[in-house]
Formats: sequence, structure tokens, C-alpha cells
Amino acid sequence: MKVVEAKIVVLGSQGVGKTSLVVRYIGKMFSKHISPTIGASFFTCNINLQEARVKLQVWDTAGQERFRSMAPMYYRNANAALLVFDITSVASFAAIKSWVKELQSNVPEPLVLVLVGNKADLEHARAVPAHDAARYAAALGAAYTETSALHDQGIEHVFTSTARELLLQAHARPAADARPPHEPAVGTHRSVPSTQPPPRRPAPRTRTHPQMLSRYQSQLS
Repeated sequence: MKVVEAKIVVLGSQGVGKTSLVVRYIGKMFSKHISPTIGASFFTCNINLQEARVKLQVWDTAGQERFRSMAPMYYRNANAALLVFDITSVASFAAIKSWVKELQSNVPEPLVLVLVGNKADLEHARAVPAHDAARYAAALGAAYTETSALHDQGIEHVFTSTARELLLQAHARPAADARPPHEPAVGTHRSVPSTQPPPRRPAPRTRTHPQMLSRYQSQLS
């Protein structure tokens, strides 16, 4: 089976639910009391598609302004970006433009972009029309999906469709360029590959880095 490694950064303003999205997907859990991310959190997961396995490094970046200057260190050498906003917050939607500008300044290679309208469970309080978000995504050449971390809605689609786009991107690159993403910067942390042999019939998606997830599991107890 072909294996493709890729790095995804999750960007957006504070409070839009970036960490909730990642933890819901990686750990299949949700908490309303997740602490704000400091700097960035790092997760890994494998997505098994029919023709290949995509190994993702998922970097959940802090949305607070005081950590903004650190962001380029984390999304350098990224292959894809999830641009997350809160559908009940016009300000969080408007802020996406600044994240896109930073990406364009720091990542010269083509990126798979996905615009994510989170908190779809708060439809009654919607402030950003879906057609406006879809139009902006089209202008970026990005996909648009609305999600709810609370109800586990749309999140599987976001990661699976992104993995498929990354696989297509890898196929389009010359063989000499098909290489894993760069190692994390000094001072960051990453998961240690398992020494256990792979199962005979792997599940559609496997998850790693239990050390990082334990912090969120403790908040649910």
C-alpha cells in the first residue's frame, strides 16, 4: 500500500472550536471545557483510503493574538490548512483573510485549503450566511464544509476529503519530490512511531499520540 505523509495546520481565531474539532476526530470525544491552546498542539493520525494510507501530522495552532507571531513556525512546510471560523461570529470569518495572507507569505508550495464553518449546531444564531462562506472558499480555490464538534457533524468528511486531495497532490508531484514533510521545529514535540506490528486488517482510521489526548480526557472526568 502506498503511504503518503503530510502536515496539516488548523488555523482560526480564538474560540472558534479548532481544538474541539481535532480532539473530536482524533479522540472521538467532546468537552465544553477545553483550555485554550498555548502555542500549538501536535497530533498524528492515519487515514486508510482504498488505494493508499495517508499519515497526517495535525498542528492545532493557538488563536490568541499574543501567540500570533509564533504561528509561522508551526505552519511552515505545511501541505494543507483547515481555516476555521465560527458561523455565529462575523469577526472570526473576517479574520480568515489574515490567516490566508500569512499562509501565502510563509508557504510557497501549493496547499490544500479547506474553509470550515464550525458550530453548525448554533444555526439559530448564525451570523455568516453559508453562501457567503462558500463564495469566499471558491475564490480561494478551497472546499467549504460546515461542522459541529458538539454533534460530530461534518468532521469526518473534512479530514477524509483533505486526505484524498493530499493523495492527488502527491500523485501529481514528480517522484523526486515525493518526500515526507520536514521534521518539527526545535522545541516542539511529536509522537513516537509504534514498535508494534501492524494489524492484519487495519481499521479505516487509526489514531496515535495518546499522551496528548490524555490532557483532554482528564477534563471529561
